[in-house]
Amino acid sequence: MLRRRKGSEPEKSSGGDSKDQREDESKKEKEKEKGKLKSTKKWSCIDNCCWFVGCICSIWWFLLFLFNAMPASFPQYVTEAITGPLPDPPGVKLRKEGLTVNHPVVFVPGIVTGGLELWEGHQCADGLFRKRLWGGTFGEVYKRPLCWVEHMSLDNETGLDPPGIRIRPVSGLVAADYFAPGYFVWAVLIANLARIGYEEKTMYMAAYDWRISFQNTEVRDQSLSRIKSNIELMVATNGGKKVVVIPHSMGVLYFLHFMKWVEAPAPMGGGGGSGWCAKHIKAVMNIGGPFLGVPKAVSGLFSAEAKDIAVARGIAPGFLDADVFGLQTLQHVMRMTRTWDSTMSMIPKGGDTVWGNLDWSPEAEYSCNPKKQMNNDNKTADQTEKGSLGLKNSMNYGRIISFGKDVAEAHSSRIERGSFDLQGAVKGKNFVNTTCRDIWTEYDDMGIGGVQAVVDYKSYTADSILDLLHFVAPKMMSRGDAHFSYGIADNLDDPKYKHYKYWSNPLETKLPNAPDMEIYSMYGVGIPTERAYVYKLTPGAECYIPFQIDTSADGSSKDTCLKGGVFSVDGDETVPVLSAGFMCAKAWRGKTRFNPSGIQTYIREYDHAPPANLLEGRGTQSGAHVDIMGNFALIEDIIRVAAGATGKDLGGESGDRVYSDIFKWSEKINLKL
Repeated sequence: MLRRRKGSEPEKSSGGDSKDQREDESKKEKEKEKGKLKSTKKWSCIDNCCWFVGCICSIWWFLLFLFNAMPASFPQYVTEAITGPLPDPPGVKLRKEGLTVNHPVVFVPGIVTGGLELWEGHQCADGLFRKRLWGGTFGEVYKRPLCWVEHMSLDNETGLDPPGIRIRPVSGLVAADYFAPGYFVWAVLIANLARIGYEEKTMYMAAYDWRISFQNTEVRDQSLSRIKSNIELMVATNGGKKVVVIPHSMGVLYFLHFMKWVEAPAPMGGGGGSGWCAKHIKAVMNIGGPFLGVPKAVSGLFSAEAKDIAVARGIAPGFLDADVFGLQTLQHVMRMTRTWDSTMSMIPKGGDTVWGNLDWSPEAEYSCNPKKQMNNDNKTADQTEKGSLGLKNSMNYGRIISFGKDVAEAHSSRIERGSFDLQGAVKGKNFVNTTCRDIWTEYDDMGIGGVQAVVDYKSYTADSILDLLHFVAPKMMSRGDAHFSYGIADNLDDPKYKHYKYWSNPLETKLPNAPDMEIYSMYGVGIPTERAYVYKLTPGAECYIPFQIDTSADGSSKDTCLKGGVFSVDGDETVPVLSAGFMCAKAWRGKTRFNPSGIQTYIREYDHAPPANLLEGRGTQSGAHVDIMGNFALIEDIIRVAAGATGKDLGGESGDRVYSDIFKWSEKINLKL
């Protein structure tokens, strides 16, 4: 046996354990290098992302700086270089014609466009006293969304303030001149009126809390009394000149309620007497008025969605229904909006008589690709018999909700419907666990039996929609029943119609005795507008809304009015022509039981034309529901009337300007006048 010398090291062989050790060390070195490479790549990606975001932000701020630094006339210069000289704004044009301030004007904003601010709140809202929770920048929505939802919601029993919370409307013209920075509502009209001499003493914004029922705006805030006293003051301080009232959207219904309230005896009414409107109002110029409601309100109350939300749910199934960072988005939206009683004012009125049944509707033969007439500025009621229809589709618009495309398109005789006894349906065991109580939407009380009963009935018209909503949202509808009505009066002299719940339904109330007053219906046309929906069951999940619009449902031809689960008709993107125009086209035209004094009515339609380029912003010829507030033709009509013109002065002998088939459709509605 060989012995090692003292102090000598063992020889390192080329094999055995020493070789293995070298391989292990080599692997470790390679892994370290890979780890460094991965880390380098990771940080490189992060750096690249940060660089990219930084570049985008830098470019954005640089462009914003340039836009603010450039002369105010530069965008106009570029636009004129592209499209030619721009027309004068209406105020400038009419001032050159010699028009000046005459009748005081009153603006009545609609739903969601008026600012709301906090006067009292819970601890989560510290620091927000008199800050806007609705309108403005909406900064608090992003910072504390659940706190915002809590404060914007009303009490589910009373429809008024929850304990410890007070949100009130912003006052003055700033209440609704802009909805958000750069997004005008009334600002363009105000600016043009100012150009012929109007100022704040001759303009008044009738701000109110658009969330609560119309009568409750008086109970809580005395908003109706404030409108009454301000109109009286404006008339008294302007030489006795009557006011021109300009309501927009839901504000049309609110002012309709006001005209009944102001003449009704106290305490339910304002005690102004039967001649108050005749003494104080020259004209009511309604913009985008949902006189007979909107189908969009049904989809909003039923599933918290309309066309745009339905598309989002279709692209990302379950995302808006899911618990994302603790936020069940649609459920919170539904919980909040179902406490806003005002939304129930826009449920379709007139039932199947107006909106149609399973196999009939006034607009059944409407074409979604009508042939536009090149020169229709002076088209009147007499010319509408020619129509603007292209291919006739015969849609079942009377079926406001259908479960399945096949149900929406089939003849009623081929639809096997379940029992309509929704109230007797067994709701059964709840779908959801107790955690959903935090975002209770009333669907949480429905079990498999209740949901299946809704689906089995298959199709709902305007009459049965009311029963459907009573079934799926009983608390909400019980509040609504106390403040709104949706029928057609048989006898308007029946004492029951003196109650305020009927005052915002033009089919259950009379116009005031004011034969010299004028009523205008002014609205956009030429934009596909939601009229009926194809629904489906939502895949099961916790805390979910069980129904949604079926965005996969499309028509079979390019001319179809069914796209993405939504049937469209002519309108302003929110209000169908039928709702905006029927009252002034037929039910109020001449002396009728709804208009006993024969107030003159006029239809003024504005054919939609999108902006020619980005520098035009939202355009000057838009017919869209809100963008129409910047429509030069509409603004010119308003200014002329405010300056003293009558409806007949605006256009031809009749005073109407019509592009749609509103007169033709109105004649198809069999209503006792």
